[in-house]
Amino acid sequence: MILINVFGAGGRMGRAIAMAAEGRDDIRLSEAGEADVFVDFSVPEALEDNLKAAGAAGKPILVGTTGLGEDHQRLIDAAAEKVAVIHAPNTSLGVNLLRHLVEEAAARLGREWDIEIVEMHHRDKRDSPSGTALLLGASAAKGRGATMQELSRFDRMEGGAREAGTIGYAVLRGGTVAGEHQVIFAGEGERIELAHRADSRMIFARGAIAAALWLAGKPAGRYTMADVLGL
Repeated sequence: MILINVFGAGGRMGRAIAMAAEGRDDIRLSEAGEADVFVDFSVPEALEDNLKAAGAAGKPILVGTTGLGEDHQRLIDAAAEKVAVIHAPNTSLGVNLLRHLVEEAAARLGREWDIEIVEMHHRDKRDSPSGTALLLGASAAKGRGATMQELSRFDRMEGGAREAGTIGYAVLRGGTVAGEHQVIFAGEGERIELAHRADSRMIFARGAIAAALWLAGKPAGRYTMADVLGL
């Protein structure tokens, strides 16, 4: 049995993980002092302290917190020198398989195919675009042999023609939507749409548990959900 300590246990995701863990015999939620794996679904401001706690205990950590910047990524890189770390803004196994499909499609379709990413979340979500939309954009850019920063275009308020080869983003917020993401490849006379819709936050909780179980006992290093899926 693996013991998991959740930072942000009182939040939406923390409560969902507690529900998903009920009745299972392979994991149990625990206090920090006896954890085999740490899971962080708190806030960006708490990341540094949570990484330090995992490092001090010598235990791996899954970081599911969204809205992280470059400084946070450097903190994760530093922590990964001491313990195993996965940073997964979206822990859904379905979304992470979608990332793989998007990269494959982008690699095989030419730059004349326009890529647009549309995402919608509940009215209270703070970051925009979502961390998952950015992950999908990064996967599409990687498939095209570029970086997300090079190809992403976030603001079209100034109008004008679409810049060839770029990746556009559209953000919708409202209601209680758990999460919807659509990647559109628009070509001449045809269109491919790859999408994922989350009906319940429990899919993220189950994915987080799968990642935590995979992390247990892993050597120091930075891993991804693709590693969990064996992609």
